[in-house]
Amino acid sequence: MTRLHVPIAVRWSDLDAYEHVNNARMFTLLEEARIAAFWGGGADGSPTAVLTTGPGAASITLIAAQQIEYRAPIPFHREPLDVELWLSRMGGASLQVCYELYTPVGVEPRTLYTVAATTIVLVDRASGAPRRITDEERAAWEPYLEAPAVFRQH
Repeated sequence: MTRLHVPIAVRWSDLDAYEHVNNARMFTLLEEARIAAFWGGGADGSPTAVLTTGPGAASITLIAAQQIEYRAPIPFHREPLDVELWLSRMGGASLQVCYELYTPVGVEPRTLYTVAATTIVLVDRASGAPRRITDEERAAWEPYLEAPAVFRQH
């Protein structure tokens, strides 16, 4: 089982009046981890960062679905959270990114805060139609395929 580990900082603006990460801000933290892992730049030079998007890019990505389950409130930490990412499915033009958010590396006890999954569709910018996952993308991502995230609630 190979997962990417992406450090994501919690900002003061992510906290709500209850002094934990607000549920709406959680989607921003997931987005930041996903971009670091799969779009340009990568997490620690990750070879999975093979998507080029943004102004002028030939492809865009659209979120088709998201599921999130909160296991414990996330308090403020000075150190970044440890976000584990992997892929649970690669279709012709879509993929599912799974996440588990944990306490920062080295903070004990290690607590699982959140489990989530995002289905992404790759789209050709010019036509607006879904586009196939390329051989290069598939080869970069296949080592990170494993079973889907496990949710307690259905």
